[in-house]
Amino acid sequence: MFKTRKQESEDQDEEEEEEEEEAVDSRGNALTGAFSFLFDFMSGFLQTLGCFRRVEMLNVPSQSFPAVGSQQRVAPSGQSRNKVALKPGHSLMDWIRVTKSGRDMTGLRGRLIDVTEEELKKHNTRTDCWTCIRGMVYNVTAYMDFHPGGEDELMRAAGIDGTELFDQVHRWVNYESMLKECLVGRMATKVSTVIKAQSMKEREKAQVNGLAPPPPPSPALLEPPAAPPPPPPPKDTRPRYDWFQTDATVNIVVYTKRKIPASGCAVVDLRDGALRIEVVLGKLSYLLHWRLVQEVEERIGIHTASAVGKIQLVLWKKAKAKWSELGDQLDTHNTFERSKDREIYYRQCVLVSKTDVTHDTKLICLQLPPGTHMHVPVGRHVYLRASVQDSEVVKPYTPVEHTLLPESPPTEEDEASRLFIMLKVYPNGVLSPHIDRLNIGDSLSVSSPEGPFSLRLLRDITHLYLLAAGTGFTPMARLIHTGQADVPTLRKTRLMFFNRQERDILWHSTLDQLASKDDRFEVDYVLSEPSESWTGRRGRVEASMLTDFLVRPEGSKCLVCVCGPIAFTELAVGLVKDQGFIDEEIHAFQG
Repeated sequence: MFKTRKQESEDQDEEEEEEEEEAVDSRGNALTGAFSFLFDFMSGFLQTLGCFRRVEMLNVPSQSFPAVGSQQRVAPSGQSRNKVALKPGHSLMDWIRVTKSGRDMTGLRGRLIDVTEEELKKHNTRTDCWTCIRGMVYNVTAYMDFHPGGEDELMRAAGIDGTELFDQVHRWVNYESMLKECLVGRMATKVSTVIKAQSMKEREKAQVNGLAPPPPPSPALLEPPAAPPPPPPPKDTRPRYDWFQTDATVNIVVYTKRKIPASGCAVVDLRDGALRIEVVLGKLSYLLHWRLVQEVEERIGIHTASAVGKIQLVLWKKAKAKWSELGDQLDTHNTFERSKDREIYYRQCVLVSKTDVTHDTKLICLQLPPGTHMHVPVGRHVYLRASVQDSEVVKPYTPVEHTLLPESPPTEEDEASRLFIMLKVYPNGVLSPHIDRLNIGDSLSVSSPEGPFSLRLLRDITHLYLLAAGTGFTPMARLIHTGQADVPTLRKTRLMFFNRQERDILWHSTLDQLASKDDRFEVDYVLSEPSESWTGRRGRVEASMLTDFLVRPEGSKCLVCVCGPIAFTELAVGLVKDQGFIDEEIHAFQG
């Protein structure tokens, strides 16, 4: 099939972005190796002068995480796994109560100690389990029965440095707060013996079976090989910035050197004189961060030229004076790295409204601070954070629009300054009841957008299939709207929506209204606990349901999206694959 010039250009942009992500990883590994060698060398040198100790992270054994078949992994096609059911009295709130009971969680009666690698390895059993996260050692024995992923998952990090394993699944969790009463102490290991080991290895190489190696050939007999031609200089794809000013404004221009979404990809926070600009480019993040030299108003203007990849930020001066510089550069200024390697950034938002959607679900509206401009891309989520009984609790939520059928598109200002969250209130939960009890005007911490979903997945698709269970509908809501409005090739969107009872269906009447207005959209409801009067589908997700739902017409390009509880998502993905769909045609949103 022939491609248009635009499609060829987009494909080339995508290939270059993937190559650039690999290059960022490569440069990071090279720098890490160089610094590691230099640090080990200096450590060995200082060891000869006296005792020298340093804190370092232990090597993490190469292992799959989450564990195969665990609570946190989507299993391969056709394989299901049992959800880990916590015992009664072992919820997050119960764990918070335990940590405040005065119980000795470490066995050290409040003492903090330095833990060697050898000592850490000793504590690797179910009844005596220590692990290390970012240089700090925790006794997690008491937490075993409270871990949602189950005991086996937690034991993967028993007696070792679990930092990498933790970050792969729980990077957003505030473990310092959750495990503060379990803190044993700081990791303190011996100075690296890499240099000594290398010297011993060289001496071993010098003798083979007790015989000295043959002398090297004479240099005169060796002709130097022809020097290869120098490689072409790498393409400079790193973003850059510039700035200029007028009497009334300061203008910062970011050149991303690639096409960017028309809705923008910059998150801007102006707080207490500090300006933070993060530009999200696929899986990469470009960050600018200053302490401004003079005061500006708490309003921000952003202009995006998507085709050329330019973003212009406008600030308004409080005093019409000439600036000699923008300000002092803060940590991580002008850095370009993978988004997942960035520390999660939060800002305080204000609750401005709460509206009932169902008997246990509400639509809440959060107002971002005046100095914040943040557009959450379709399919991405944010983290909500709050302090509950002096413990920090965090949970991901996917923003929605204020309605599935807006009468007019939201203005850019509204879209970048307000967030709508579908909040299901769990009676035995920790965070959702806390948020439900907030009054209008109260504050809540909200992170920058996170998640791997890309609108590239919607490019040229003709059929979009959505499998949602409960509040797993939230990422589907914006997908439905975006597909119907912005994907010209889309011929059919079909939603299969699983709930317990009819009263649990989110935006029920609005979905029916959309289906009656637009022939391209269909919705099918499935209830596991229906009333006698229910005439629709009954049961849970199974192969027979999907056979006639996932239709692949000849010449079509399909995408299947799945979201819901972990067990539902795992089972549904396997069933979709059994219908002949490949990984590239499936996207599972993970909560």
